[in-house]
Amino acid sequence: MRPGLTADLPHQPPAPAAVALENRAVLELSGPDRVAFLQGLVSNDVARTERGLAVHAALLTPQGKFLHDLFLVPLGERLLIDCEAARRDDLLRRLRMYRLRSKVELADAADRYAVHAVIGAGAAVPELGAEPGATAPLGNGVACVDPRLAALGLRLILPAGEAPGFPAAPFDAWDRLRLALGVPDGSRDLVPEKSILLENGFDELNGVSWDKGCYMGQELTARTRYRGLVKKRLTPVSVEGPLPEPGTVVMAGDRDAGEVRSGFGAQALALLRTEEVAKAAEAGTPLTAGGAVLRPLKAAWARD
Repeated sequence: MRPGLTADLPHQPPAPAAVALENRAVLELSGPDRVAFLQGLVSNDVARTERGLAVHAALLTPQGKFLHDLFLVPLGERLLIDCEAARRDDLLRRLRMYRLRSKVELADAADRYAVHAVIGAGAAVPELGAEPGATAPLGNGVACVDPRLAALGLRLILPAGEAPGFPAAPFDAWDRLRLALGVPDGSRDLVPEKSILLENGFDELNGVSWDKGCYMGQELTARTRYRGLVKKRLTPVSVEGPLPEPGTVVMAGDRDAGEVRSGFGAQALALLRTEEVAKAAEAGTPLTAGGAVLRPLKAAWARD
């Protein structure tokens, strides 16, 4: 059993606002094999980009453990890869390692493009509609409905220095929305070479294709799903007390119930052992982390 209902979203700006996502950067992939090259590497169906859709995916180790989260956004004859800025060199190195004879060119475009999120009531570009992943040109760049969840608003990839066309909002506004929705943010919430996608909502958040064919790490991902091996879940929690540091152990009495991931203010995400959470709820035992009490919530998108 998963925890109860998620909280309302009180931190949405009252009007559309743009947040500069300075923790994200852009790589550029071009060449006739760009879709086929990524199709055998990442967790989602890259062919969707040929229909003008942005795709959320992950690059995994051969053993099926998380390495990088990606947004693949088509722009003309190129794919723009929205990735973690601090880890883009590692991603570029890994992609080049697998390039072999593929007819593709990879480039670091971090100095040429910037990533923004647009959130708030009525955040929209008229040409887009509301389908997650839908894309449309915007200025000299591209806008898309967040392919994970439409409630996250829009993602924009624009030439560096080009204004998004919406009033600015601080990064905290984006982080509060993301945390309230229970959505992970790359390696802030998933541990490279350790985390498993299905423990972290990638299936429900449109990050995994089950029918596209083989990709690196597919075997463990499929086995986790079909054998029901998900024993932990990344869960939104409300925090009563001082916000615990990422990595703080969550306790249910004297039992280890998980670990805190990212957080802000009175909200956080925690990777929780589902069995321990259920036992604690039945016994009325609070979950604690450091000097705080955590109250697990259920993300509205979660299936169980």
